Amino acid sequence: QVQLVESGGGLVQPGGSLRLSCAASGFTFSSYFMRWYRQGPGKERELVAFISSGGGGTTYADSVKGRFTISRDNAKNTVYLQMNSLKPEDTAVYYCNTLYRSRNYWGQGTQVTVSS
Repeated sequence: QVQLVESGGGLVQPGGSLRLSCAASGFTFSSYFMRWYRQGPGKERELVAFISSGGGGTTYADSVKGRFTISRDNAKNTVYLQMNSLKPEDTAVYYCNTLYRSRNYWGQGTQVTVSS
């Protein structure tokens, strides 16, 4: 079965960096696009970044452009989200996601807290 397991979250000061990872299993990872979403306190879940199956295409939410970078290693079945210049408003639970056989799959999420 499809499994997505996020890691790498934590507490970081404003201006700091974190790298999130999402390990995927149960499907042919290299054939599917991947997405990172986040849900902040009292907010709806929002799309943060997208990467195509081969990694050549990426898109970002305006709020993170120039600060976040999504990448993937198809040999390791892992997608990453490098987050730089973090702001308090980036505080959220971050989820990786894929659409497999017309169904959305989500990981359990990893908490990112940006605070001094």
